[in-house]
Amino acid sequence: VQLQASGGGLVQAGGSLRLSCAASGGIFSINNNIGWFRQAPGKLRELVAMFTTIGSTNYADSVKDRFTISRDNAKNTVYLQMNSLKPDDTAVYYCYARVGGMNYWGKGTQVTVSS
Repeated sequence: VQLQASGGGLVQAGGSLRLSCAASGGIFSINNNIGWFRQAPGKLRELVAMFTTIGSTNYADSVKDRFTISRDNAKNTVYLQMNSLKPDDTAVYYCYARVGGMNYWGKGTQVTVSS
């Protein structure tokens, strides 16, 4: 399984970004945990948004109503639409998948929100 994240960048507070994660290995053929984590400087990596094995979605409280996770199974891609961005959203964002009991991480993409 390979995960390739893209779409990070620098944006002003209140702006929007969309992250993409292209996955190989056919992980979209069944319901696996797939989604996004983030890690800010000096902080632990935390869940942002996730598709669960039953197809539901989980969001961190801090991003509910601002971020939306979606997927395109035909393109083997999961997206994270981030609106109303805040400086506290500044972090490296990582794509994640759990397949066959194994955890897979993509290389992070930096999101910087200026005030």
